[in-house]
Amino acid sequence: MEAKQSRREQILEAAAELFARYGFHGVGIDDIGAAVGISGPALYRHFRSKDGMLAEMLTGISDRLLHGGQGRVAAAADPRAALDELVRWHVEFALTNPALITVHMRDLDSLAEADRRKVRELQRGYVEVWVEVLRRVRTDLDEPTARAAAHAVLGLINSTPYSAHLGTGSMSDLLHRMALNALSAPAAVPGG
Repeated sequence: MEAKQSRREQILEAAAELFARYGFHGVGIDDIGAAVGISGPALYRHFRSKDGMLAEMLTGISDRLLHGGQGRVAAAADPRAALDELVRWHVEFALTNPALITVHMRDLDSLAEADRRKVRELQRGYVEVWVEVLRRVRTDLDEPTARAAAHAVLGLINSTPYSAHLGTGSMSDLLHRMALNALSAPAAVPGG
């Protein structure tokens, strides 16, 4: 049984949907309050500011991805299973959180510098989880190539807010196959 969302989580979810639709700067505190059935100023009982809400939203998803990825890798039987789990984890995240992906892509630069650095640090850690697993599976890849491949596959999966034209199950299967095929591609094109 799914646990009931806290009021903070409800507010963050509503804010993510609004930020995704209208942009961070296009949404006021009253809009967010109305979306969860409270006054805008009542939000200050839960968050210091709209900026604080965005910071918690983006650091929260980055932290969740990092720790979720690390946990799946630790539980995997071998490097191939770990790579499969990383792909499944990110596909599931992308398909269930399109608003968060949109907000991250569009509004990361709206964060204060310290918050933006924290998000980037968490993201680098998450990519490094992918790089380490990919290099165990693909011993032919050097670190820069593995990192480029990880970024490319994450970009593919993160395109789902704009490319999910299938039902969730079919889209999940398609992304999973495409990601694993891309990560299995030769590192260099002959004659290229």
